[in-house]
Amino acid sequence: MNPVISRTDFPDLNLLKRGKVRDMYDLGEHLLMVATDRISAFDVVMLDPIPDKGIILTQISLFWFEMMKSVVANHVLTGEVDEFPRICRPYAASLRGRSLLVKKAVPLPIECVARGYISGSGWSSYQQSGEVCGIRLPTGLRESDRLPEPIFTPATKEEVGIHDINIDFEETRKRIGPELSERVRDLTLTLYRKGAAFAERKGIIIADTKFEFGLIGDELILIDELLTPDSSRFWPQASFLPGGPQQSYDKQYMRDYLISTRWNKTPPPPPLPDEVVRNTRLKYLEALKQLSGSSHGL
Repeated sequence: MNPVISRTDFPDLNLLKRGKVRDMYDLGEHLLMVATDRISAFDVVMLDPIPDKGIILTQISLFWFEMMKSVVANHVLTGEVDEFPRICRPYAASLRGRSLLVKKAVPLPIECVARGYISGSGWSSYQQSGEVCGIRLPTGLRESDRLPEPIFTPATKEEVGIHDINIDFEETRKRIGPELSERVRDLTLTLYRKGAAFAERKGIIIADTKFEFGLIGDELILIDELLTPDSSRFWPQASFLPGGPQQSYDKQYMRDYLISTRWNKTPPPPPLPDEVVRNTRLKYLEALKQLSGSSHGL
């Protein structure tokens, strides 16, 4: 197991921001994106990191970015630390496996969510109104049922500690304009279908996932992470049984533990038992192994 990195501190580099998981550094022409071992739930960062999580997320993202570049360009320049600018060299040991040198882009102010199954906040919304983000769904769906077709269900992008809010397509059009809204909707559904079909062949159901896009001039590209257990619901196909919650390779296991503590979903979060930390790491690692065919030495 590699050293746990909950937070990076590189004095010679210009820290741009700390997200829920990633620390971003401005290197001038490009950005350095470092995936730490932090983990969040209900938009709150936990006190306890998950060992190797940042490496697992980075390797899964690299796998998908390579596969999806025929669909849409992305922000990755390289994940090889030896190819990073010279100023990064003193920190190579901390960066290896968990960091990307990426292009600078202007992030869109929405999260682009695709759902192929009814779960999570989508299930809650459906129970209340029969709709998700303004999309009317068939009556009689059970929790975790596969939808007739994947749907685009965008959300606002809020600051750390504030819950993202699901919005409908009309609100998306108001926020980013009609033409861009249609482009990201169509790309979101295309990427989801391609990723879900591949994962299904590997024994994983991707129930839903979140994409983030950015603009470099007029060019729309994929940014952030891609089809990871942090941004998606991954279910083992072998145990899939609609009608309730599913076993998972993602952080739903940790969320379920937190719900059992009756935590009110506001900071500070409760500590995570060693067993929850250990099992969460194993679930993430299993997703990496099944998708890419390699554990990358973890």
